[in-house]
Amino acid sequence: MDCGVAVRAGSNLPAVGGYNQAVILDAVRRATEGVSRVEVAASTGLSAQTVTNIVRRLMDDGLVVEAGTKVNGVGKPRTILRLEPHGRFAVGVHLDPSVITLVLLDLAGEVVAHRTLRTTPEAKASRTVARIVRAVLALISRAGVSPSRVMGVGIAAPGPIDVTTGVVLNPPLLTGWHDVPLRDELADAFGLPVILEKDVTAAAIAELWMDTAGERSDMIFMYCGTGVGVGAVSRGEVMRGFSNNAGDIGSVIVGDVSGDDADEPSNRRGRLGWALSPRLMVEEAIARGVVAGDAMTMTSAEVASAFAEMMVSDSDPRVAGLVDDAVTDIAQAMLILVNLLDVDHVVFGGPYFAPLSDAVLSRVPDMVMGSSLYRLPHAVTFSESAIGDDVAAIGAACLVLDHTLSPRAQGLLIPR
Repeated sequence: MDCGVAVRAGSNLPAVGGYNQAVILDAVRRATEGVSRVEVAASTGLSAQTVTNIVRRLMDDGLVVEAGTKVNGVGKPRTILRLEPHGRFAVGVHLDPSVITLVLLDLAGEVVAHRTLRTTPEAKASRTVARIVRAVLALISRAGVSPSRVMGVGIAAPGPIDVTTGVVLNPPLLTGWHDVPLRDELADAFGLPVILEKDVTAAAIAELWMDTAGERSDMIFMYCGTGVGVGAVSRGEVMRGFSNNAGDIGSVIVGDVSGDDADEPSNRRGRLGWALSPRLMVEEAIARGVVAGDAMTMTSAEVASAFAEMMVSDSDPRVAGLVDDAVTDIAQAMLILVNLLDVDHVVFGGPYFAPLSDAVLSRVPDMVMGSSLYRLPHAVTFSESAIGDDVAAIGAACLVLDHTLSPRAQGLLIPR
């Protein structure tokens, strides 16, 4: 859970008890081996009495437990504090045009329960929202978790979204959605706080929360799903953009585009979003005789099945050509982005990345850093997310954990 960021300093003023509680809880959860009250006071700048009082409240709330003692030189052994992972929980939901993923996380960021539902992109939003509500309630019940211990629900949705109003505006691959007040509808249904975030941003947040070594403070997360996108991190902060919709890279040009109209079918493959579209790749595999069917009339589930089927035959020259094209396109896009953002880490993930993983990770680093156009004075590490296909849903749940548990400066403001 350590994001590689220094522990926040607290304040001994009585008006900021809530903020100090978050500071102390943050210090305890970052100390994976446990930490004493004395060490918490030293790292936060809070007085020993303040730490003692707040730790008592955290223990009463079931968020922190005492876990043995530690001898540190001469004197009385110090009691060790640890986070109580099952003290609270958070729900994360990823609304993807192909699949809806739900996870239940504990305070340590561990997945306690998981479920997926197939998305019907053309279905009315109200029907999909009702399915999500039923599925989340069932997930919590089957996990044996008391609803009173669930802090909130995070939703990761494809953009564009309006974070201020909690509205999903008009995602291009979800035809049944337009100006849907998703956040408020779910908040009313659950009676819990709900946070809406763009899916690629949520995925980057998941990587930050799980980065215990602090290696990804300057990072690009490339998500390969029904669509493609990137979440960018600079100095440990996710870059959301003016309207919180940063990350759409589908229009990045990665091939030869002829003529004046980039929307012509013959030119679409020159844009990254089309080049890496699973449906388009399946369509090309059908044209090459690798798999059978009509990609344009397939359901999302059928596209996923056909994509997996064709990638099993990666030694087939017809499939190898498709993989070569995808690797080249990804390398071109990454060269642009790493030069532009000056990151030192690129992480790939999403449900459609795994079949491309070996080819991308073995070839893209050299194609990027070996390019005559590479401008950075340092190397870039390329890796696959260790979180798995659920990275956006886990990131959505991490949003709830972060919003609820992490100390924030605005918490010091005293309401009039």
